[in-house]
Amino acid sequence: MDTKKILVVDDEEILCEVLKLNLENEGYDVDIADSAEQALTFDLTKYNLILLDIMMGEISGIKFAKIIKKNPLTANIPIIFCTAKDTEDDMIMGLDLGADDYITKPYTIRNVIARVRSVLRRTYKENTANTEVKQYVVEGLVVDMMLMRCTVDGEEIKLAKKEFELLAFLMANQGRIHSRDEILERVWKGETIVLDRTIDVNITRLRQKIGIYGKYIITRSGYGYGFNI
Repeated sequence: MDTKKILVVDDEEILCEVLKLNLENEGYDVDIADSAEQALTFDLTKYNLILLDIMMGEISGIKFAKIIKKNPLTANIPIIFCTAKDTEDDMIMGLDLGADDYITKPYTIRNVIARVRSVLRRTYKENTANTEVKQYVVEGLVVDMMLMRCTVDGEEIKLAKKEFELLAFLMANQGRIHSRDEILERVWKGETIVLDRTIDVNITRLRQKIGIYGKYIITRSGYGYGFNI
């Protein structure tokens, strides 16, 4: 697989350099821009991912993201917001813009790298879904999308249809917290009336059914759920 190119857009010079160094150590090709204005002078179509601060100069990260998403040539480039704006409303606004993840400052480099891997892995899987065998595996937990079954340490576990789809969704998007609205849209799409409580109940059942691996289904109060190892 060819090297993935990442653009870091942030007005904190030292932070940009630290991200560039560590991401390059992970094998990525990284460019940096200290403003959205500078980033707009680049050929954005060559990037596989953009790490983007929100609070910058005249063109904020939000405005920059809107510009990217309106351009058909760049609309599908995944975006991860890295920002000190950490309220739930800020996060929801970022995700509604089409961002693929939202990381609040201060953060660890290890966390950023894990999120980058997750977004790139998810994007690559979505783009190659027709040629890949879809099976999500974490230790002894296996969700087989071809046979539509879940096994725990080799033993098949009986899951309801929505429980299976919810687990598959969370495992396919590891390292990211999903709001209830996003889960409802992705797992319960087309359903007429679905309560938030429905998600909570299914999460509780999943944790019980997959045994020791239930610890990987995490809750972030006020934000939602995710799968993290």
